[in-house]
Amino acid sequence: MDSIQHTPTVATVVEPAARVRLDAAGHGCFITIHMDSVPEAIQAVRERPVDAVLISPGYVPPEEVPRLASLVRGFPGVPTVAVISRHDARSSECLLELGATGVRRIVDLTARDGWCRLRDLIARPATPTSARILARVMPELEHATTDCEIFFQTMIRLAPGVGTVRALTRHFGIRPSTFMSRFFRARLPSPKRYLAATRILYAAALFEVRGLSIADIAYRLEYSSPQSFGRHLRSVVGMSASVYREKYTLAKALDEYCDRLIVPCRPAFRTFHPLNQNGMATLGQIG
Repeated sequence: MDSIQHTPTVATVVEPAARVRLDAAGHGCFITIHMDSVPEAIQAVRERPVDAVLISPGYVPPEEVPRLASLVRGFPGVPTVAVISRHDARSSECLLELGATGVRRIVDLTARDGWCRLRDLIARPATPTSARILARVMPELEHATTDCEIFFQTMIRLAPGVGTVRALTRHFGIRPSTFMSRFFRARLPSPKRYLAATRILYAAALFEVRGLSIADIAYRLEYSSPQSFGRHLRSVVGMSASVYREKYTLAKALDEYCDRLIVPCRPAFRTFHPLNQNGMATLGQIG
């Protein structure tokens, strides 16, 4: 049976000239709804299923910048992305202000592959489950570096369909060995452990749907077989899929995830740069 493909909806607060280009770039990829202010964008997110919000730094009035913080905190499952369509003093100044409100994703549309990166980011909107996970995990990353936050945001969104660190690092443009060594040097759990534990969170959410069998869940998470899924679950949590299903809800699994993998690592996260060894987050590369 053919599935109905979801076309992402994007709310924008950008210059009128940029709206035409966004409409053209989004043709067949995403639907744009253009707003004239940040409050209008917040209202749009509240009233309809919006998959991302695009903000042009130079177009947002200074008095509206603080409102972005409520958008980022209130809707962690909806990416707020700063899109740069021109470089000038006002845009650069406002970009710093956006960062202070919690905006962590930037796409430079003047770069050679900027539009491709934007389409790639929007093509993978947050699901309701990833939104729940993000809402629980991201506030725990207090004082973490920007690219540490981006690592978790991206991994959480991609985890259902990404089963290996090698596949994950392709999205960051980093060699797997380099990526893993950064975690080792920071004395953090390995990226393999983070990815495996995050995939188990999605399993916990699917286990709550009683109409789904363990085999159904295994295939939804793209394991090669229910047996492979069962072995992975036992290696990560030390129990069978059926026992885990009876003992854990997503909420309980999230509590343990944060208690074991986030909270004890907060001191390291304050100076940890997993995406760039020089400490400069490659924001525009993250989808």
